[in-house]
Amino acid sequence: MSPILRYILAAMTAIVLGTLIAYPILTLCKKLKFSQTILHYVDKHSAKSGTPTMGGLIFIASTIISSLFFLRGQVFWAVLTLLIMFAYGMLGFLDDFIKIKFHQNEGLKPYQKIIGQVGISFVVAMYAYFNVGTTLNLFGLTIDLGLFIIPFIMVFYVAVTNSVNLLDGLDGLASGVSGTYILFFGVILVLLGGQAFENMAIVCFAMVGSLLAFLLFNGFPAKIFMGDTGSLALGGLIASLAVFSGLELILPIMGILYVLTALSDILQVAYYKKTHKRIFKMAPLHHHFEQLGVHENRIVTIYIVITFVLGLLTTMGYMFVTGVI
Repeated sequence: MSPILRYILAAMTAIVLGTLIAYPILTLCKKLKFSQTILHYVDKHSAKSGTPTMGGLIFIASTIISSLFFLRGQVFWAVLTLLIMFAYGMLGFLDDFIKIKFHQNEGLKPYQKIIGQVGISFVVAMYAYFNVGTTLNLFGLTIDLGLFIIPFIMVFYVAVTNSVNLLDGLDGLASGVSGTYILFFGVILVLLGGQAFENMAIVCFAMVGSLLAFLLFNGFPAKIFMGDTGSLALGGLIASLAVFSGLELILPIMGILYVLTALSDILQVAYYKKTHKRIFKMAPLHHHFEQLGVHENRIVTIYIVITFVLGLLTTMGYMFVTGVI
């Protein structure tokens, strides 16, 4: 079976599996009352209170099953990526479960969540140092960090997972933006070639298919939220794909909206603590636009289009570097 056919079949299988898995998970979440508590100050979302959460289980399961079915040859990095995604997903699941059990919007304490994220990232960083390499690559240019690759990877994981988590604030936003980002990342892996990268691309396309299925239920108005179960899993997957390919520096370009989302939140908190005034009407950035009167559907569409354009430009850059154009 040709690699291209495997990419297509992985995505199609994930769409079908994700759709089939979604119905029993949605039914179970409703039955067990695994619902989201909306923060009181997010007044525009008050009607969403009671919407089932933990929907990330849908695309986690369908991505793992679809990927494993089509992986061939040098599969270790691809399988390790899936395991890390699952580990972060379970950390998010614990956070969601605590929120649900105690009927609040705060699950694990911030330090507890950070300890979990740092613990996973430390193991990955040590593995990467000895088995992946110490260089960062961008359009054929390389930077060798040497031993500093270990703290870099740890910070990278924490930054990416929390950025994706912060982006998950509107119906279809995190899933739409992440699906677009991962689609182009998969294409870049295909362009770079090599069996290990081809298998990681399988994971990418399986996740894209899974997120398309999830969007059937997560698009406005959402029938289910991904929760921290899904956002941390997505962050873990995105970070792992970058680390095992040495393409961490792509994220600030293709994933600029992850960066801006995190920065807006950091700046808002820091500025408020210092001056008791706000830079934005509400943080993260997408809530600021919402408070300005922009409908969430428009915000989601714009975010996806921006990611698509940046993904396309980045991919064209790699097509030039690899001699495709």
